[in-house]
Amino acid sequence: MEIRYINSSDNRNAISQIYEESWKNAYSGIIPQDYLDSIPKGQWAKNLDTPGWHTMVCIENEEYIGTSSFCKSRFEQYPDSGEVISIYFLPDHVRKGYGSKLMEAVICELQKQGFKEVFLWVLEENSCARQFYEKFGFVYTSDYREDNIGGKDLREVRYVYCFA
Repeated sequence: MEIRYINSSDNRNAISQIYEESWKNAYSGIIPQDYLDSIPKGQWAKNLDTPGWHTMVCIENEEYIGTSSFCKSRFEQYPDSGEVISIYFLPDHVRKGYGSKLMEAVICELQKQGFKEVFLWVLEENSCARQFYEKFGFVYTSDYREDNIGGKDLREVRYVYCFA
């Protein structure tokens, strides 16, 4: 297994496919199915090169199996924090330890950037992801934000990880 930053030769559509398949798997029953079914191929490819964002990939046997994007907080109320924007894996590679290894790499990179704490947002109904973050050491806060995805009102809750 290899974890590294993306580079100019990486296939953005193959990385986007991780998001697409992960969303369809992880959010089934949370986000309306017709919305999930309508996600176009390459939906997230353009986001991988957003200025100020950093993206890492997890590769196994020359296949992209996971990805995570992170940055300095995008929210003015958390100006000194690092933010994990996303972490996704192909469904066949979930619960095999890859997520912890990728999250460790991301946390390490954010610490190198000088952040004392890192946060992320997760759909309140996504109990599997919330368990993963809690097991990793993220702590649930009372902060939340409202969102609407596919016509359904959803709540995202904030988790924080503080460096010891």
